[in-house]
This record gives sequence, structure tokens and C-alpha cells, in this order.
Amino acid sequence: MKKTGVMMVGLCGRSGSGKGYVSAVFASLGIPSVDTDAVYRALTAPAPVPSPCMEALSARFGPEVLSPDNSLNRAAMRRLVFGEGNGENLADLNAISHRFILEKTRQDAEKLYESGFPVVLIDAPVLYESGFDRFCEAVVCVTAPEDVILARIMARDGISREDAEKRLASQIPAEELAARADFTVVNDCSREELERRVRAAADELFRIRAERYEEREADS
Repeated sequence: MKKTGVMMVGLCGRSGSGKGYVSAVFASLGIPSVDTDAVYRALTAPAPVPSPCMEALSARFGPEVLSPDNSLNRAAMRRLVFGEGNGENLADLNAISHRFILEKTRQDAEKLYESGFPVVLIDAPVLYESGFDRFCEAVVCVTAPEDVILARIMARDGISREDAEKRLASQIPAEELAARADFTVVNDCSREELERRVRAAADELFRIRAERYEEREADS
């Protein structure tokens, strides 16, 4: 029987929406996730020799972004990409890092598939901004009421409501995320009800995966 590979499903949601908990519920139902933030940290972590990602970044931005332990010098990179007039540097950082993150994410997702998981979530905070959604067969969006999100951010990060509002203002609006996604999990209920909603989405994802697998088998 010919394998078709993993079905990658994007997971998105604004800060404070509860995306982390929803991801954990999906994992308990047999749909694990690959955290692209964790992938980037691994690609830029200390190592005996620079990773291919770090080699590309240092080639573009100079040796100052490469720490003595071959990890990313984040302070040096921040100076180069943030601030007025550094738009091109930020665009290049994203282009380089996203390329390596996507490659490693796809490798990790395929390993999960080989371990027996036909559906894998791609947990990317900037799913659409990075273009990772183009490589996903479906997208799940987690939303929550604005007041709830603001309260969570303030409590979690110890910041003012004004700062929490500024953070949300820099992200894609919830309405747009939901409109672009294939499934929306609304986190405005009890934990038991939220888990029921996630289970319903998981069942549908497994159904879609099974149908597509059968179609590809029939065509092979």
C-alpha cells in the first residue's frame, strides 16, 4: 500500500486565544503539533558548528549575529532589524528564517506521520504572514472574545491593558483569521464544552484525511 504522507493542518489564533490549550487537546486526540517557534529556537541554538540557518543569517547580516557558541546573537539581530529604515533587513530575516523553519517543520511532521499520526498540526503564530498556510491542507483558527483575550494577556505577561491592546493591534484581526480558516474553535465556554468543540474538529480532520487517502490510493 502506497503512503501519501502526512496531512499538515495549520493552527492559528491571536495571542491569548487559548491556542496552546487547544493544541494540547488535539494532541490527546491523536493529532500532535509541530511548534514553529520551538523549531526556530532549535535552529538558532548553541551548537558545535553553525547550523545551515545560522550560516545563512551570518552571511546576510554579518558575523556579529553569530555568538561564540554558534547561536543567534538576538540582541545584535534586534538592532539590525527593528527600528526606522530597517524594513529590508526584517524582510530578509523573515525570508531566510522562514525557509529553514518550513523545511524542518515538514521533516518533523513527516516523522510524526511515520510514527503513526496521519494528521499533524503546524502551530505557527504567524501562519499567514509567513506563508506556511500554503503548505497546509486545512487551517484551524482559535478565537475568543476580545475582553477575555485582553485579560489573559495582562495576567500572563503582567502588562497594562493599553500594552495588551497594542499587541493585539499588531496582529491579524480575529474576524479575518476566522474567515480564512477552514475550521474555527471558539473559546468562549467551559473547558468541557471547549474540548467537545475540539473533538468535533478533530473528527472532521480525520474524516477528510481518510477520504483523501482513499482518493489518492484509487488514483495510484
